Amino acid sequence: MKERQNWCVIDGGHSKWRVWNKVLQEVQVVVKQIQIYLERRREGKKNPTKFPRLGEYGQYCPVSLAEKGELIDCSGTSSLEFAAEFQGHYYKMASQEKLEKFLSRPDAYVSSMAPHPFPPPHMLPQKLTAEEVKALFPLKAEMQGYCPVTYLDGKQRYEALVPGNIEYAAKYQDKVYLLENEEKLKKFMRLPEKYWNLKLPHKLPPKKEPMLLTTLPLAGYLEQGVATSLIKALHEVGSLKPKFPFLSVKETALLFVSFHLKAHNPQNSEPVRQMYRKKLLQFVEHCELLPYLGTAMMGPYKEPKDRPLGLDDKLQTFFSLKGTRPTFV
Repeated sequence: MKERQNWCVIDGGHSKWRVWNKVLQEVQVVVKQIQIYLERRREGKKNPTKFPRLGEYGQYCPVSLAEKGELIDCSGTSSLEFAAEFQGHYYKMASQEKLEKFLSRPDAYVSSMAPHPFPPPHMLPQKLTAEEVKALFPLKAEMQGYCPVTYLDGKQRYEALVPGNIEYAAKYQDKVYLLENEEKLKKFMRLPEKYWNLKLPHKLPPKKEPMLLTTLPLAGYLEQGVATSLIKALHEVGSLKPKFPFLSVKETALLFVSFHLKAHNPQNSEPVRQMYRKKLLQFVEHCELLPYLGTAMMGPYKEPKDRPLGLDDKLQTFFSLKGTRPTFV
């Protein structure tokens, strides 16, 4: 009954007279629809229908085909809300608007007057699953696997050459096409004649194939593996401009970058990163001794009691670093 759309729910909590009146109203509506149906059929006119017998258009909307040349497949919905009868045949429409247009002028959509004849079954596009595509081997995808919809809608530019996805495949005129996504697949299914016979340019983008990081040359390996971390480390050393006591600027910069990379290496465990963060912090503190002492010791000699608090300790630390070199262990 739900499939026939004559299922009516009535609240039994009201009085029996109210329930009776509600039932009577619903029955009258159905009887009226049956009377209109019989009258239209006797007069040879079109009829809204709820019967499964379909005409030559099958599950496709004749109005969409006539008006836009689009093959709109209505088999995805089991509802017959937008179905209609005409001359003993039944047709499904894509929407209420399309149904109303069909009911007003059925001859314009399903007779010889229709602007676009319905193609035979073997000329209809067919969706394919990934397994079905693989089962068609050695048949290869057209356009070397590039999405025809993206390419044509992109005005056939080089940038519009986008590889299709095997999960969104279609077969048309015994050829297989891979589409970029679900939206492009639906568009191809609606307008296969528009997209099926495209030609690729001579120049094609390089194939995107997975590559092991270790197979790259040194420059490529560094770019793909440590570029981001290295840029951050170089930015830090350029901003701080550190100078470790008794070491050259070059040696200091190299040590700073080394500590920074180890302190922020995502491949290291958190305890290891924490250890190198402490080493980096200590390294920076030692580098700050030079500018501090240079400022604090300006002017004439001062007695120890007149010196800034902590100056002697920092001075002692400074001289203790002579002949030493920061280590990574």
